[in-house]
Amino acid sequence: MEDKEHPPARTNRDTLAMITIIAAIDANRAIGYQGRLLFHIAEDMARFKAITMGHAIIMGRRTFESLPAGPLPGRRNIVVSRSLAAIEGAEVYASIDAAITACAADDDIYIIGGAEIYQQTIGIAHRLLLTEVEAKAEAADAWFPPFEGWKLKEKTQRQGFAFCEYRCDS
Repeated sequence: MEDKEHPPARTNRDTLAMITIIAAIDANRAIGYQGRLLFHIAEDMARFKAITMGHAIIMGRRTFESLPAGPLPGRRNIVVSRSLAAIEGAEVYASIDAAITACAADDDIYIIGGAEIYQQTIGIAHRLLLTEVEAKAEAADAWFPPFEGWKLKEKTQRQGFAFCEYRCDS
């Protein structure tokens, strides 16, 4: 069923830039609770920083507000919000399509959350970089969307989690 308030972004993947969704999910695809990440894995945080550094990152307003020190340094911070007009150190767009269009010249775009933004971009992303945590969170109120049809291309196992890369062939 289509959500008329938050329709999905366009569904073709024919953009100039590579669109990658990056997230840490538990065994039930949970990603957050009360505006906070479920997991604080040092190796995952370091990987996130290394991968996104120097690139455009797109996030929703609540994800931006959850950042402890404001915009993430060394990246082009883009916030999708219908209620915010401007944010110091970040660009604000009213829709996913507008945000992605603004990034047309960027080689790589990273979608960093939250749940609504992931849901709106799963149909246009080229790649998923997921940290799959083997445990199930004790409490969660935000989930990563289902990603059937994506093919696992690479998996690097660690103690209690794995770094996984998925590609969509369509």
